Amino acid sequence: MAFAPKLGCPMCSIVSAASHATPNSPRSPSFPPGSTQPEVLWRDDNFTAYKEKANPVSSLGHIIVAFNLHVPSIYTLSSTDLPLLVNVRNLATRLLASFLTPSSPPTPSVLPPVPQDSNKQFRIGFITPPFKDNKIPITDHLHAHAFIGPPDLMGWWRGIAYGPLAWYSIEDLIAEIRESVSNNRVKSGYENRQRAPIDMVPHAGARAGTADGIETTEPGLASFNDLEDGQRTPATQSTRSPNSLSPQSQIPHLRV
Repeated sequence: MAFAPKLGCPMCSIVSAASHATPNSPRSPSFPPGSTQPEVLWRDDNFTAYKEKANPVSSLGHIIVAFNLHVPSIYTLSSTDLPLLVNVRNLATRLLASFLTPSSPPTPSVLPPVPQDSNKQFRIGFITPPFKDNKIPITDHLHAHAFIGPPDLMGWWRGIAYGPLAWYSIEDLIAEIRESVSNNRVKSGYENRQRAPIDMVPHAGARAGTADGIETTEPGLASFNDLEDGQRTPATQSTRSPNSLSPQSQIPHLRV
């Protein structure tokens, strides 16, 4: 199938292992002191999010949100995949917010509200090829980095990958795609872009067409459905325990 797991890909291995894991449990999986094993915080049909423990860039929290499919890069995505990017942003924001409330660890069914000033301290985005984080040298399996600033563990060499030459903020990516397919100047012309009216509609910009009604939307990775937004959908809740992940024998198709 398209974007099937790639033999030898470390990210595919993490995604595959997480499909059988129960997150946020002291027993399965268990993480003894000093363990650098990926600590899965969230798993759904689209993404696997885990805490980067071996080489975080911030002592306050560093999360990696991996696409379950072996998608090679952001350049594989089209405007049709905008809901997926919005979901990555919302999920990463809620998981980072959970680090700011240590008394309430994140669970798959309940995530804390996002702090009002989160935009100032949360950084969510992609490192674009040919650049890479040498401590996490995976370049051909699409994943977003999300961390709480300041990046006090980064160092100057890794800082290149997270700097303006290589870093692609997910907000910029979402806004640029929307601006390219609509007449909303959401990137360059809206003072408070993250509260722009178009941002209140997760699917906005996902479909493109001409003035005469002809649709020109490019094929995407998934068909449309309700966004999970970092929360479980009613259909998921009816078939799965709120604190467990359903075992799967293979990486599922993306669904939003």
